[in-house]
Amino acid sequence: MAPEKESSPASESSNTKRKATQSISPPAIKRKAQSSISKSAVNNFFKPTSQKPKERTSWSERAPNDDTPATLLVGRYEPEGANEADQRERTKIAAFDLDSTLITTASGKKFGDDPNDWKWWDSTVPTKLKHMYAEESYRIIILSNQAGLTLHRDPKAKGPKNLGKDRVGNFKQKCNAVLAQLGIPTSVYAATGHDIYRKPRTGMWKELCKDYDIEEGEIDTEKSLFVGDAGGRTAQLKQSSSKAAAVAKDFSCSDRNFAHNVGVAYTTPEEFFLGEEPREFQRDFDVAQHPYADDDGIVFEKKNDTDVVLFCGPPGAGKSTFFWKHLKPLGYERVNQDTLKSRAKCFKAAADHLGEGESVAVDNTNPDADGRAEWIEFAKKHKVPIRCVWFKTPLELCQHNDVVRALNKPMNPEAREALPKLAFNGFASRFKEPKTKEGFQDVFEVEFKFRGTKEEYAIWGRYWT
Repeated sequence: MAPEKESSPASESSNTKRKATQSISPPAIKRKAQSSISKSAVNNFFKPTSQKPKERTSWSERAPNDDTPATLLVGRYEPEGANEADQRERTKIAAFDLDSTLITTASGKKFGDDPNDWKWWDSTVPTKLKHMYAEESYRIIILSNQAGLTLHRDPKAKGPKNLGKDRVGNFKQKCNAVLAQLGIPTSVYAATGHDIYRKPRTGMWKELCKDYDIEEGEIDTEKSLFVGDAGGRTAQLKQSSSKAAAVAKDFSCSDRNFAHNVGVAYTTPEEFFLGEEPREFQRDFDVAQHPYADDDGIVFEKKNDTDVVLFCGPPGAGKSTFFWKHLKPLGYERVNQDTLKSRAKCFKAAADHLGEGESVAVDNTNPDADGRAEWIEFAKKHKVPIRCVWFKTPLELCQHNDVVRALNKPMNPEAREALPKLAFNGFASRFKEPKTKEGFQDVFEVEFKFRGTKEEYAIWGRYWT
């Protein structure tokens, strides 16, 4: 049997040190994860529906007509104990934009995706609105353009399928919180499309009048008002006690133009809530510069037995209206690519008319000399003179005309849809002023004037863009 090994003093010392360094404390207790869900929320989840607190905001959707999907989202907040009779008696309307007027993001972001990322634009906002409702008998309304929302997603659209639903849900959640904190009977109207509901168009105003059973003529327009941040204010340097700071221009003038359309006073949030002085503003297009006139003052004379008249001007310049009023009575036949769908068909139709001895008006934009040269060569081939009518209509005015036509069926016999801004910018990038040296007999210049009835002017003479 092998003899036992004797432990050395060094080995005993090492074992003693090892034992001394070992912890004699009990093992650490594993901490239980803390839940972010409160007990009240859990209890509320398991409550029967009949016992849950009632949601005070009811939501609905509206469509411009029976043939299109809904684009207007409406939320109506009714606090407990609201007096319906009192609501019906209110004829003064205080309407407000939402973002950058009543609320702003708490994070400082320009646009907040989180429904909790909001705060009052100024601490005085809720107090001011409550006072207007309780002490001055105003009806408080929120009217907001929300083009970032999609109520009914196009099945062909790319991207996450639930993206539209998530954004709408977040918007509703944010509005629920805003209206609940305000705590007075209020409605919010959110225009998600580019149709009759979008400010400065008056569709949302008409809807609120229907909802509250008010005739538009019954509204106290002298005391009613609209407050919004889109006032067309120009950039400026704002002097403070220590230094001057640059203040950016407004992104549009749609809120000021909306107030003009419905006939109420307009003010900015800075003026209304903070008492600041009004700033200078500017409109890209001002309807006041185009008053109604019985006679447009244009005299277009026919110079040839048979000829071609080539129009040159941007979309919405008034070319088609000019044809029907001035050229059709002179016996001209109209050739238009929007209806014929191709340039080749336009040349064929024009040749057919000339073959019958009829003069032709080519109602297209024809912005550049190269395109016009094809028609000049066409006229030479058929041995007839060619004249040019140049419509000198500013692009901002053209965009206005285009939207008026698209959104008003009586003024849109060809059922044309509104054009994208790209169509106007495309014309501008290609445009070259027409000259007689290109081969025209003459160039007849037309300055824009509204050509229509007084009833049509009542529609046209609002702001639409």
